[in-house]
Amino acid sequence: MSNIVAIVGRPNVGKSTLFNRLIEARKAIVDDQSGVTRDRHYGVSEWTGHDFTVIDTGGYVANSEDVFETAIREQVLIAIEEASVLLFVVDVTTGITDLDDDIATVLRRSKKPVFVVVNKVDNTSQQIDATAFYSLGLGEIYNISSMTGSGTGDLLDEVVKCFDDEVLEPNTLPKYTIAGRPNVGKSSFINTLLGKDRNIVTPIAGTTRDSIHIHYNQFGHDFMLVDTAGLRKKTKVKENIEFYSVMRTIKALEEADVVLLMIDAVEGIESQDINIFHLAEKNKKGLVIVVNKWDLIEKNNKTTKVFEELIHQKIAPFVDVPIIFTSVMEKQRIFRAIEAANKVYENRNKKIPTSKLNEVMLPIIEAFPPPAIKGKYVKIKYITQIQGTAPMFAFFCNLPQYIKEPYYRFIENKLRENFDFSGVPIQIFFRQK
Repeated sequence: MSNIVAIVGRPNVGKSTLFNRLIEARKAIVDDQSGVTRDRHYGVSEWTGHDFTVIDTGGYVANSEDVFETAIREQVLIAIEEASVLLFVVDVTTGITDLDDDIATVLRRSKKPVFVVVNKVDNTSQQIDATAFYSLGLGEIYNISSMTGSGTGDLLDEVVKCFDDEVLEPNTLPKYTIAGRPNVGKSSFINTLLGKDRNIVTPIAGTTRDSIHIHYNQFGHDFMLVDTAGLRKKTKVKENIEFYSVMRTIKALEEADVVLLMIDAVEGIESQDINIFHLAEKNKKGLVIVVNKWDLIEKNNKTTKVFEELIHQKIAPFVDVPIIFTSVMEKQRIFRAIEAANKVYENRNKKIPTSKLNEVMLPIIEAFPPPAIKGKYVKIKYITQIQGTAPMFAFFCNLPQYIKEPYYRFIENKLRENFDFSGVPIQIFFRQK
């Protein structure tokens, strides 16, 4: 993937607005407050038949000792290293600042094509003001307004001349979304798994704001990992930015194949964890529960069993879910969580042959038929699996309206016992023969 465009610049010059315009989606959170974007953020764009990847980055502040600005700086440098073309976004309304000079110095060292993008140019007088940016010594300047889109076409015409001609394949890899409340260790989990600081991690809750997509391809595993912002109760969501973060997280949950729900072992399973669990279950996603910070718990030979039973009580009736006890800080059982996610992904895509289904399930139904109602007997004749993103089964019978909830549960349990659908919600339909 050599066609990569990184958008860099100081805080609040309009990088995320330009990113959203290039990928033609509102993927990055945009707000008047500076420092909204923190991690690297990827999207795919196309211009005149050229496919390319766009990276949005946080605002670069040189020499700052602020915990976020230091971490953002590292992320920006990684993005510059990854990219083949750099868009240096500056703001015509403020002119050249010391921060712009610092970034220009970093970009010169990169020895990569740099396009100086003067943003917020909305009239003729501002076009004259924009000429001041020639003094940065980075060559031609491109006047645009990322809000209205004016000038972006001319910019992209020049950018694509720097590309290798290659086609981006559509992403068909499994998507594993890591979700949970703020500060349970989601970004640390990903960094430990990758063996490098891919995402910004601080002890401050709410560090991750966007949903960050990462391609993981190591040790025989190949999938997309999605780090998300922590989900808090609605009443605790105070600022606009966090509201958008929550919306992005919910969207990431809806797009996932498997959701790794991360729980804080010290705080235990709370109502918000249950809400996230049921949101994933409602969307028929595969589920793995990852209990993090297990190293901080005083244990005896029954601790794990007691904790598992407590989780099962809270998530009932769907309790057929793998539970993995990890410690990100101690690097304990991280890969076991990924192996569990892989197994759940296989279970979610499992197709049972119709002959096998009938061979196994019909004798069970014959031995334990649905209860008769008003002297009428329900006869189930035939079973088949329906095509769908998650396992769905149709049971054909003479009187489907007489089958009650307890029998649905019985049938589901028997399917799980015989065919291993651990971690996957199952849908069962009784239909007229």
